[in-house]
Amino acid sequence: MATLILGAGIYVTTDMEVDVFPDLNAPTVVVLTEAHGMAPEEVERLVTFPIETAVNGATNIRRVRSSSAMGFSIVWVEFDWDMDIYDARQIVSEKLANIADAMPAGVGSPTLAPQSSIMGEIMMIALTADETSAMDLRTLADWNIRPRLLSVGGVAQVAIIGGDLKEFQILADPLKLKFYDVSFHELIAACQASNENVSGGFLNEHGQEYLIRGLARTNILEDIGNTLIKMQDGHPIKVNDVATVKIGTAPKIGDGSYRGEKAVILTVTKQPNINTLDLTEKIITSLDDLKETLPGDVKIHTDIFEQAKFIQTSVNNVQKALIEGGLFVVIILFVFLMNYRTTIISVLAIPLSLLVAVLVMKWLGISINTMTLGGMTIAIGSLVDDAIIDVENVYKRLRENSRLPNTEKRPHFNVIYEASVEIRASILNATLIIIIAFVPLFFLSGMEGRMLKPLGIAYIVSLFASLFVAVTVIPVLSSFLLTNEKRLQRQAKGSRVERFLQNYYTKTLSQAIRYRKAVISISGVLFVLSILLVTSFGRSFLPPFNEGSLTINTTTMPGINLEESNKLGVEAEQALLSIPEITSVARRTGRAEMAEHAFGVNVSEIDAPYQLDDRSRVDFLSEVREKLNRIEGITVEVGQPISHRIDAMLSGSKTNIAIKLFGTDLNSMFRLANQIKETIQDVKGIGDLSVEQQIEIPQLQIKPNREMLARYGISVNEFLEFVEYAFGGEKISDVFVNEKAFNLILRFDDKSRDNIEAIRNALIDTPDGQKVPLYYVADIESTFGPNTIGRENVMRKIVVAVNVADRDVRSVVNDIQKEINENIQLPENYHLEYGGQFESEADASRTLMIASLGALLIIFILLYVEFKNTKLAMIILINLPLALIGGVIAIWMTSGVISIPSIIGFITLFGIATRNGILLISRYQSLSDQVVSLKKRIVHGSADRLNPILMTALTAALALIPLALAGEKPGNEIQSPMAIVILGGLLSSTLLNIYVVPIIYYLFQKKQEAK
Repeated sequence: MATLILGAGIYVTTDMEVDVFPDLNAPTVVVLTEAHGMAPEEVERLVTFPIETAVNGATNIRRVRSSSAMGFSIVWVEFDWDMDIYDARQIVSEKLANIADAMPAGVGSPTLAPQSSIMGEIMMIALTADETSAMDLRTLADWNIRPRLLSVGGVAQVAIIGGDLKEFQILADPLKLKFYDVSFHELIAACQASNENVSGGFLNEHGQEYLIRGLARTNILEDIGNTLIKMQDGHPIKVNDVATVKIGTAPKIGDGSYRGEKAVILTVTKQPNINTLDLTEKIITSLDDLKETLPGDVKIHTDIFEQAKFIQTSVNNVQKALIEGGLFVVIILFVFLMNYRTTIISVLAIPLSLLVAVLVMKWLGISINTMTLGGMTIAIGSLVDDAIIDVENVYKRLRENSRLPNTEKRPHFNVIYEASVEIRASILNATLIIIIAFVPLFFLSGMEGRMLKPLGIAYIVSLFASLFVAVTVIPVLSSFLLTNEKRLQRQAKGSRVERFLQNYYTKTLSQAIRYRKAVISISGVLFVLSILLVTSFGRSFLPPFNEGSLTINTTTMPGINLEESNKLGVEAEQALLSIPEITSVARRTGRAEMAEHAFGVNVSEIDAPYQLDDRSRVDFLSEVREKLNRIEGITVEVGQPISHRIDAMLSGSKTNIAIKLFGTDLNSMFRLANQIKETIQDVKGIGDLSVEQQIEIPQLQIKPNREMLARYGISVNEFLEFVEYAFGGEKISDVFVNEKAFNLILRFDDKSRDNIEAIRNALIDTPDGQKVPLYYVADIESTFGPNTIGRENVMRKIVVAVNVADRDVRSVVNDIQKEINENIQLPENYHLEYGGQFESEADASRTLMIASLGALLIIFILLYVEFKNTKLAMIILINLPLALIGGVIAIWMTSGVISIPSIIGFITLFGIATRNGILLISRYQSLSDQVVSLKKRIVHGSADRLNPILMTALTAALALIPLALAGEKPGNEIQSPMAIVILGGLLSSTLLNIYVVPIIYYLFQKKQEAK
């Protein structure tokens, strides 16, 4: 059976999906709507609000957020955590179908973004070239690389930004239109009909069927220019008489850069439940194949961001800690037992238990990730505990049996059986208590539940498996490997370590019982001090990750043009590249078409992978912030790819703390937000502080003078069509070059639309053939309007974004709230909400506290059932405060911050520590009929259990040393605080347990005997 489990486990392990974290994605449906040419306030009123209203009534919706920008609307519909994402998408699709017809003319249909996850962005690729033009480079990305990557199974989306987007342009000259007496509407009609194919049906002749086609579609500029508009006095007026036909660049809404040079950036997003490592390998293979088809000067760079490398590094680090912890276990066992056979028997519990856990995870659909590996690593020391207790007792009884006269010796089988049965109840109850102590983890909800439950499953399943191995496999192996009489007699008195420890312990325990008041007083003082220490600790949700890459947002004032924003972006890139640890940088300014971001051209997102060698991460980040803050005109937010996205999922802002101000008037909101920023800027621990740039930017508003329009006979519809086509440009057809499709755009030429005066004097047609300047029939004024409008749950909002540095998040939040409450007075209908990881920390801490009280009650009941005595159960639970002492001191000596992993460490610790008390009390009770003297019984029973107690405690504790010491390495960040707490707590609880519990038992029994 064990061999079968080994074989199946090894086979399944090689086929398991590997990821950095479990699926952390909140079920979120993203609705994207292009609203060509609309100002943000129009997008909000005509597009975003109807979509929000439609989806808000759907089932199980947690939050609806939106952003309305120039010509674009994004709505994030966030559902409850237990909602199936495909059901959520279906619900949103049905709601959108009801409002599709209500969308204004010219607005695209609301579209659901491809389904992905918080870990979905798996790779960034940069294209650069020495000679190939920016337009050709973008065309290669759009039509060669993107389709190839999308054809790879598991890729959800490839977003492209940067380069010059190619389009065919018809640029009309208003003066030539007047000269040739051609109306703009005539030009539009001619251009729309210039590039189409039609069907002429079929022709049957000579027994063959011919398809009749009229082919007017062309990609030759001369052909488009030769399109007839009309005949004038017997002369043809063609398109190229009144317009320039050329290949040009579409107006940019974003740009890309690699190491400060122009580049095209591709962001690859994977579908949910896809193996990132396998998918990345396929993508790299596809890119290698593509390189052979690209021009020689085009280079593909994949050193910006590759999630697979982080996954591999993280998993390798946890695996290394797992292996090193296992080696510590082997060393401890051999030192104590001085017998390689007992060591082998005990250690065999580790692979068997871990492989059973892998099989169960495969059955439950859980991947191998840092959380599941972390659960196994934390459990590794405990996995051999049951086996140690069993094999140590069996070996001890076999040695005792070997010292007996031959006439009194019992069969080895009977000795092994009785020795196993002797401690079976203690093993069973102790393991059940550890598992029950871990159960509160499964009461966590939201992201913390998604992240930590797999760790709990791996831990509990491993322990169950170790219990099964201890009561089945260990006795069988003992009967094969430990029954040689010569060896038993040679080691009848035990190992030197065992004898030395027992002799020393018996003496010190007798002294401790003698000075019992001092021992109890010292323990009590230590406990009180540890409680006082806890009150001084900071609090955070998760420890900071070390992802090996930075995601930096730089923001300048809205209204800046892309060219100027690019200059500031390049300056930021150069500043970053001057830092030795940073290996590369790539920048995305603005947004890509139909991307799930609503950034304006004033916002840049910079990805900067780094490699730390000679200095700490704190010093490195300090230099990053210092160099970026020297650049005038930008605000900076420094984060990391995954941490960034976790923050965005929790609060809607990609920072640790989001102070969300809700109100009605954007100007008032922006003013209040800046007051809040000024009020809190001196709070200790704030690393980055910025106000979301929702402010008014310059607009040129062209308002029809309806009276003048009527006088000239121009309808409002004709007026709006003129403004849209002449200045914004409209797509009138597609031009196909082989399989590539490019937009054919019609608008006025640049000199007729590149300044306010030219727009004022643009000539608009009247029905009687005249052309009048636009300012005759319209009021044209330069004014201001919002650049973007953010909303949450159908209310306008603006965010004051805060990143924390060198301090715990909870303390920073408390200070921020205090400063705001004392100094900020909000008007009526305005209110503040605070979002971020600290909310999850507060909810999770409360849940764990309540669930742990329930677990503690169940543990007490189990102890009572075993010992049938309330006071004995209470004596065993004394281990909990004893364990708390070491755990608190360990936190004080390291981070000084209690996080959710630290709390889980305490929960785990309480379960493990209780085992030692059970072993002692059960032995005292079993000796009550054999040893009359109370003190002798306690000393003898304690010495009898010293070896298994020390071995189980040391293996459980020392197995965690690699994890505790490597807390800053990728993958270990969450498990390390748990390991530190368990390590410190086990050392204190074991040291105090072997003295305090015997003393308390002595006092209790002495009082009982006195009665």
